[in-house]
Amino acid sequence: MVELIVLGMAVGGIGLAYSKVRRFVRGRLRFVDGVQRRPAPYLAGAVAVLGAVPVVWLLPVLGGGTALLFGAGVGLGVAHGARDIREGRLLPGVD
Repeated sequence: MVELIVLGMAVGGIGLAYSKVRRFVRGRLRFVDGVQRRPAPYLAGAVAVLGAVPVVWLLPVLGGGTALLFGAGVGLGVAHGARDIREGRLLPGVD
């Protein structure tokens, strides 16, 4: 039972990270050219993994795979947010 709760929290955290990062890229970083470059999602994902490693170390219930999936969620959020900017799909109410 505890494993299902931890799994649900991990999936929720990864999904929340993806959506927040995608929204941040579309809203705040739309005029930053570095976000449109090819290594930006990989760098963002790597930094997210490095930031998640101490948390995973303190909470051994999560495991290293959670940190890797968190980094993948952040990287995908950056990639999809940059694609939204290129295709003109910005946030509602943002000019």
